[in-house]
Amino acid sequence: MFGLRSRPFLVLVAIFIVLSVLVNEKITTDFDRNTVLYFQSIAGNHALDLTMWVITEIGDVRWLVLFSIILLIIRRTRRIGMIMLLSLVAGTIGAGYLKGYVIDNPRPELEFLGSELPYEIAQDTFVLGTNGSFPSGHATRAAIVALIVGYALSERFPRGRYLIWIFPILESLSRVYVLQHYPMDVFGGVIFGTTLAAIIGNKLKLSQIFKKSQT
Repeated sequence: MFGLRSRPFLVLVAIFIVLSVLVNEKITTDFDRNTVLYFQSIAGNHALDLTMWVITEIGDVRWLVLFSIILLIIRRTRRIGMIMLLSLVAGTIGAGYLKGYVIDNPRPELEFLGSELPYEIAQDTFVLGTNGSFPSGHATRAAIVALIVGYALSERFPRGRYLIWIFPILESLSRVYVLQHYPMDVFGGVIFGTTLAAIIGNKLKLSQIFKKSQT
């Protein structure tokens, strides 16, 4: 995992700041709106609509917190579960605060024209009285899971660990597909989640999982 003073970490922080400014200043509005209009127009395939709904629901805080608690209960994965749980809670609260009080970017107001879904899609806004959109909480949590699980698998599966990043990619795509977020929201969420997980992982010494597995 990259250190807090490493170049990759500083690059991620810089990218997130730039994205935040671009979104807040409405520079990306046309791109964002045109993209969600396109996704609104292609909805209607029942299998695809349902698949995207399932993927977006997996990113709900309840399911991922439950997953981290299961890891926390298992002795061999206790450190991973603890770091993931703290990162998910911090990421959810942090994303909620940013989109509620810092970044001025309301959610898409377009109607989903696809198939009827089993139940209404949750917006995942945890700041009362706001309807902010940047960064996406679902994308934030998906990136957190990908970074921590990917790092945990890095010693046994040095190449295959990168496949876990399919999760935040699909999660981000699903949030735009169901018209809950703009593209810049999910880009920002992935970067925010990755950065936050790196900070917490370093502070809580996620690297110790390898030392414990060797003893």
